Amino acid sequence: MKILITGSTGLVGKALTTDLQRAGHIVCRLIRPGSSSQGEESSQGFDVTWDPATGELGGAGVGADAVVNLAGASIVDGRWTPARKIELRTSRVDTTRALVNALARMSARPRVLVSASAIGIYGNRGDELVTEASAKGTDFLSDLAADWEAEASKAESLGIRVVLARFGIILAKHGGALPQMVRPFQFGIGGKIGSGQQWMSWIVLEDVIQLLRVAIESGGVRGPVNFVSPQPLRNVEFTAALADVLHRPAFFSAPAFALRLALGEMADSLLLSSQRCLPRKAEGLSYGFLHSEISEALRNVLSSK
Repeated sequence: MKILITGSTGLVGKALTTDLQRAGHIVCRLIRPGSSSQGEESSQGFDVTWDPATGELGGAGVGADAVVNLAGASIVDGRWTPARKIELRTSRVDTTRALVNALARMSARPRVLVSASAIGIYGNRGDELVTEASAKGTDFLSDLAADWEAEASKAESLGIRVVLARFGIILAKHGGALPQMVRPFQFGIGGKIGSGQQWMSWIVLEDVIQLLRVAIESGGVRGPVNFVSPQPLRNVEFTAALADVLHRPAFFSAPAFALRLALGEMADSLLLSSQRCLPRKAEGLSYGFLHSEISEALRNVLSSK
């Protein structure tokens, strides 16, 4: 297959590109003009210039069988000022709109668009069990994810199957949230966040890549899919498992008021919010998770190269 990928330099994008190329697929990385990543080619992939501001896509992108849209500025890099919120929205909603418009201009369109989203769309749900059928939340992240998905879903009217990959907390050794979680434990000051009773829905990077492969290759997958392990757990349970794997104490805690003081709105949405998500779509496909138990998953991730 010939597969176009936006956001190919991110945590998921790099891993997916490598995996697809190993499987023999041709991967075309959509790269902004002047990007430092531009110009890298191999026998199983190459760069395609594209401008998200105008939607202009290089000719080499024609004839693609699938598109994976992973573009988006990091949600954790900086306090959510009004300017930062605009950047987060533009990099997701506007970029996805431009991408779908570019696909609309193709005479031969791809069969599937897999577009990133996040379980943040559900908002703070306490102890409620959340599935793909659950309603959206009402905070900034919920609205952002919903608008992001709405732009991707417009590709359905073009005859393109659309899969909305709602990512949970992705655990990887090099990148994502886990290295930041590990750091306090390395200094002996690790512990729960806030009350520790909020639910965390997580997934290892390896399972993310395999589920993306399923989304690309299986014609029966469409709409929202929760990319989470079937075993969500409370923050205090995650903390205890991480401390055990690292052989470090977990006596300390980060008070909610201090997090709100330091991070503002971001603290409530990302650290204190509770999402007890289940991967009903993946389970319906009989997908066998490679790592679904947290202690085993953490050992595997942290011992990897």
